[in-house]
Amino acid sequence: MNCRIVADSSCDLNDELKEKMDIGLVPLKIQIDDKTYVDDEKLNINELLSAMSNSENSVKTSSPSPGDFIKEYEKADNVFVVTLSSQLSGTYNSAMIAKNIIEESTEKFIHIFDSKSACVGETLISMKIFELIQEKYDKLDIVNKVNQYIKEMKTLFILDNLDNLIKGGRMTKIAAHIASLLNIKPIMGGDQEGNIKLVDKVRGSKRAFKRFVEIIGIEAGNTEGKTIGIAHCNAPEKANELKEEIEKKYNFKNIIVTEMAGLSSVYANDGGIVVAFN
Repeated sequence: MNCRIVADSSCDLNDELKEKMDIGLVPLKIQIDDKTYVDDEKLNINELLSAMSNSENSVKTSSPSPGDFIKEYEKADNVFVVTLSSQLSGTYNSAMIAKNIIEESTEKFIHIFDSKSACVGETLISMKIFELIQEKYDKLDIVNKVNQYIKEMKTLFILDNLDNLIKGGRMTKIAAHIASLLNIKPIMGGDQEGNIKLVDKVRGSKRAFKRFVEIIGIEAGNTEGKTIGIAHCNAPEKANELKEEIEKKYNFKNIIVTEMAGLSSVYANDGGIVVAFN
């Protein structure tokens, strides 16, 4: 079966996964003041973080066009697509428009998965699709199994920097000022519909980190046979420390660590950590 996995650029991959899965990544665009960044392999993350820090305005992002997706759809007869949560971005709609255009003139099989997540959540879904393709499952079985996988997947994240939440209007300056004074660190996650929710808030970085590890265990339940992905924004030491703590406390089958690309960095900001598991 001639298959290809396509995802938007919120699907954060390390070098090993890039080489192994050869996923077609369709980039979003990021606008800070009067400059537009394309979220592809040429993007300098440190430059992006610096620009966000120096700007008083909210960061704007734009979805790929349907034409961007069509270019990737044309590369295989059977295409499985993973996008950002449709509750967070219009990327899913762009992917669907591209699918409808392609299907008017060809008989390609294209299925688009709403990840109900972002970042390393998309990574785990892509890994699951790749695994099922390698095991030679029928394409409709792949769709059913991956849909179930998405329903059961959990996503959590912890933020060091609240600037983008303030600039984007998701947190008031007063609330952020109080949080800063009290050294409160929010632990957040995604609900079953793909919306962002507050899971807990803890005073102090060390306590928040410890609580984050605890919540992973609570949310994951029996970790045997499961995979957990850790994505970090400019925080490799923190990500590796988290990996070590997870290895000590739990029995995940596989732990992967990736660095965030541009879009995920906009959401998580400098020092942010996102985990997804199933």
